[in-house]
Amino acid sequence: MFELVKSGGWLMLPIILCSIFAAAVCAERFWTLRESRIAPKYTLALVWKWIKSNQLDAKKLRELKSSSPLGEILAAGLSNSKHGRELMKESIQESAARVIHEMERYLTALGTVAAIAPLLGLLGTVIGMIKVFSAIMLEGTGNTGVLAGGISEALITTAAGLTVAIPAVIFHRYFVRRVEELVVTMEQEATKLVEVIHGEREVETKGARKR
Repeated sequence: MFELVKSGGWLMLPIILCSIFAAAVCAERFWTLRESRIAPKYTLALVWKWIKSNQLDAKKLRELKSSSPLGEILAAGLSNSKHGRELMKESIQESAARVIHEMERYLTALGTVAAIAPLLGLLGTVIGMIKVFSAIMLEGTGNTGVLAGGISEALITTAAGLTVAIPAVIFHRYFVRRVEELVVTMEQEATKLVEVIHGEREVETKGARKR
């Protein structure tokens, strides 16, 4: 493997660094974007139980805010629920914007890796072919070892760049879709909260855990 990397030339170093970064981002996002962490089930039902039992106070709001991103959004709405429906919705939207920004962390960088990795491979191809033609100009076509080295460098860097880029593109699109799904879930829960607070619906409390 080391000999293969060495044969690819100096451009293999940034390609390898891109692969390490992409793998780290994917692992971190898989752990972070879990539904159980972002939008735990029964969060809204638990909040409704607190409201019905008159347990919702500043301490409970702090507990809710720190429990999950969904809890942070609901806490923002509850903190301004007495100031009217519109202000409550604005507070939820502001909090949701911060939460979504946090959920999208590193995704732009992952997309950048997916874009530049094949370009690095292409650059390696160009450099390898330049070496081939330079060798032809200096030594003619008789020195097959020199020609093979340049062609090998070109092919190795191209393959390495594509090997990094293809999974990066797949996981980038997966995480973008994952964020969209979680955002829809949180929007639905926040809408239910607004309707519950203003007496437009009831919340199913079955399964809510006591805290």
